[in-house]
Amino acid sequence: MPELPEVEVVRRGLERWVAGRTIEDVEVLHPRAVRRHPAGGVDFAARLRGETVGVPQRRGKYLWLPLAGRDLSVLGHLGMSGQLLVQPADAPDEKHLRIRVRFDDAGTELRFVDQRTFGGLSLHDNTPDGLPDVIAHIARDPLDPLFDEAAYHLALRAKRSTVKRALLDQSLISGVGNIYADEALWRARLHYERPTATLTRPLSAELLGHVRDVMNAALAVGGTSFDSLYVNVNGESGYFDRSLDAYGREDEPCRRCGTPMRRRPWMNRSSYFCPRCQRPPRVVS
Repeated sequence: MPELPEVEVVRRGLERWVAGRTIEDVEVLHPRAVRRHPAGGVDFAARLRGETVGVPQRRGKYLWLPLAGRDLSVLGHLGMSGQLLVQPADAPDEKHLRIRVRFDDAGTELRFVDQRTFGGLSLHDNTPDGLPDVIAHIARDPLDPLFDEAAYHLALRAKRSTVKRALLDQSLISGVGNIYADEALWRARLHYERPTATLTRPLSAELLGHVRDVMNAALAVGGTSFDSLYVNVNGESGYFDRSLDAYGREDEPCRRCGTPMRRRPWMNRSSYFCPRCQRPPRVVS
């Protein structure tokens, strides 16, 4: 699933190509693509006709298109394979095209493509803060200027969890997924099972700094693409997979000490770490 850098790359592309344009027509080609819109595809399309798209917004991994002058937004769920593509109107349809949005300026169109149909688009009321109401519980992300570092440290200490679980808890900090959690933990020399209660304020600040650094580095090269399922709005892949220090590097030498990297099953995912640089926490009997 795309994490913060990948979603931000898509958001920036939509801001360039879609913001300020008025919707002429919407074509829903697969019902699952609007399953989070209870009124169905016909209602979804009808309510968007004639609306003007505002500046696309993001919080963590969540992306939405506010409608100008309205307290409504189109929330995009990319899921495992969802893509928001800006294409010429005469470009051939993609094999897994699910929703087409045409604009009244007869220029490019917006297409939602989703091979696995886990994602979709839905229309929601906004909260007073301008968020779609269904994501009001999502915490600010580490690249948000209003992210409260002191409050985050206190929440970590009170969570009584382990550090990687806390990094992936979207109610504490949003946008961090499995890839960037492993990368930040490697940079901080922290084992993924380190109890959050043992993190001092300087240590949690250092970890947060590494989270920001790795996400900014990924943003600079368009995010991380391991296959063709994640692309930006122009269909281009990101290149941060070439710079990964931990994720996906099982049995390869640690770039810091040369010890073979290890992979362990973790919460239906995998955790990658260096057994020398990221020593597991001691078990207290």
